[in-house]
Amino acid sequence: MSEEEESLLQFPCDFPIKVMGKAEPGFDALIVELVRKHAPDLHEGAVSSRSSKGGKWVSVTVTLRAESKSQIDAIYLDLTAHEKVVMAL
Repeated sequence: MSEEEESLLQFPCDFPIKVMGKAEPGFDALIVELVRKHAPDLHEGAVSSRSSKGGKWVSVTVTLRAESKSQIDAIYLDLTAHEKVVMAL
């Protein structure tokens, strides 16, 4: 079974990834750096962030133009392997 047959997504497509971690200076930039390794054409308007009610946590959403399932898988692997990332959805 090919990669395209395994996925419910049709590539290329816009794909949002939400990443959560402690609200620390530079967390947004770290997430962008990790995603850009796999999606170098990521543009500035593709990133948004939101702090938790108490301000201890932040979620960063990156919407990228995904070219394949393997690209998305590689991004998730890099994000979840980083010690500052608590969760990636």
